[in-house]
Amino acid sequence: MRCANCKTENPAGKKFCGDCGAALANLCPQCGCDNPAGKRFCGECGTTLAAAAAATPAKQSDSSLIRVTETPAPENLDGERKTVTALFADIKGSTALMEGLDPEAALAIVEPVLGLMIEAVHRHEGYVVRSTGDGIFALFGAPVAHEDHPQRALYAALRLQEELKGYLTRLREAGELPIEARVGVNTGEVAAYSVETDGKVEYRLVGHTANLAARMEALAPTGSIAISENTRRLVEGYFALKALGPTIVKGMSEPVNVYEVTGLGPLRTRLQRSAGRGLTKFVGREREMDALKHAAAQAKSGHGQSLQWRSRASASRGCFSSSRRPRNWAGWC
Repeated sequence: MRCANCKTENPAGKKFCGDCGAALANLCPQCGCDNPAGKRFCGECGTTLAAAAAATPAKQSDSSLIRVTETPAPENLDGERKTVTALFADIKGSTALMEGLDPEAALAIVEPVLGLMIEAVHRHEGYVVRSTGDGIFALFGAPVAHEDHPQRALYAALRLQEELKGYLTRLREAGELPIEARVGVNTGEVAAYSVETDGKVEYRLVGHTANLAARMEALAPTGSIAISENTRRLVEGYFALKALGPTIVKGMSEPVNVYEVTGLGPLRTRLQRSAGRGLTKFVGREREMDALKHAAAQAKSGHGQSLQWRSRASASRGCFSSSRRPRNWAGWC
């Protein structure tokens, strides 16, 4: 009998595979009937047998055929609308750098750089869509959603450049050619979907967001990070930015404002950013504030209070109710 798990041939009459230990019984998933090995349909109820289906390789006329995972219907290729941040990074002048080098020597130089790029993306929970040979294309905000995906992308970009500087120093000490990278980042909406190609699941995008991120990379000064206006609006204050001015970008009808990320900014939280713009004043709550101050004074004197908000509509009747607690009760809210 042939094992459906590891495809090893076993002697007739055996119940378990001698190589992987999987059960050799060809049981029907519908009625539980034991069928002879190699049968594709149950002799009792006609149900397709899972073991035989697993043992039989799937026929595919074209190895490049792409199907959507678990959703083979063509109408399901529309994808899911998402707001993401796309990041492109590559080695500046890689073609000239590798010209005349043995392929293995070129790989020994480029592979550590790609490793640094991928590690920086993964550290901030980004997704590497693919390697471009001398760089990477990564996403933040999809497939795993994060509210702060623009910031995560720039944290990853800064880490990438910082790690690459250390690697560049080691190359110079070893007498090797210097390597520098440039990074482009853009934020926008895309239609995202998963596909399976030759057994490998990939995450793909449709939309202009990734294209503009690639343009930002091409415009970035060597060893720097360039971002679009879309990303700038979401990260301003969290990072130090330098305006590079409006730039004509291929595929765009209007010039695009480009900014260079030069480091971290003073902000770390959204509350700090809101405070910088000016917080909304707390008005129209004089009675509630007086109740809180009175409760605080009572608590300091040893009379703990428990305050409960009733409703705004009951303001005329008093918005708080209080209940006495023992003198040794330690807290109030």
